[in-house]
Amino acid sequence: MRNVIVTGGSGGLGTELVRRLSSDYHCMVLGHHDVDLTDETSAREAFARIGEVYGLVHLVGGYAPGASFDAWNRMLAVNATAAFLAMQHVQLAKPGRIVAVSSIATLTPSSGSLAYVVAKSALNALVASLAEEHRGKGVTVNAVLPDAMATPAMLKEMDASKLVPLERVCETIAFLLSDAAAGTSGALLPIRA
Repeated sequence: MRNVIVTGGSGGLGTELVRRLSSDYHCMVLGHHDVDLTDETSAREAFARIGEVYGLVHLVGGYAPGASFDAWNRMLAVNATAAFLAMQHVQLAKPGRIVAVSSIATLTPSSGSLAYVVAKSALNALVASLAEEHRGKGVTVNAVLPDAMATPAMLKEMDASKLVPLERVCETIAFLLSDAAAGTSGALLPIRA
């Protein structure tokens, strides 16, 4: 069975994703208690301990409203820096796969989320750039851009009909990890409710 690292795999989406992938892959979950992905040394050491894997699914991220300097720093750290360090230090086999979770807010920004939108847009640019870096080398790099997802926390705040089912996000990620997606790289795939 191929090994896949799932960062942030213990959250709402992560739990569902690991359940979905476990029949096809050996999932290794990296949570915040295992590694600080915003710290270069911590990230490098964590991925060195794991060694070579087939895939990385990067779920680590967060949301904070506003455009204060504090929100700016936090959003860039958890949504862009963590992704950069994970993708920089993961040791991928060839063929290999990287899939990140961004946000549909990068396509249709709304007022009050400036720091978050900029940070997730940086993640999109990272995915597109890395896809070019890996072109022709057997590694694909893609991102899904879901709207608000039906996690347990969001279901307390919004009607389920207005949220993206977790299964839909998981199936899209599973496809991007598959051999069938060998020719798909640099894609930013919106997933709407």
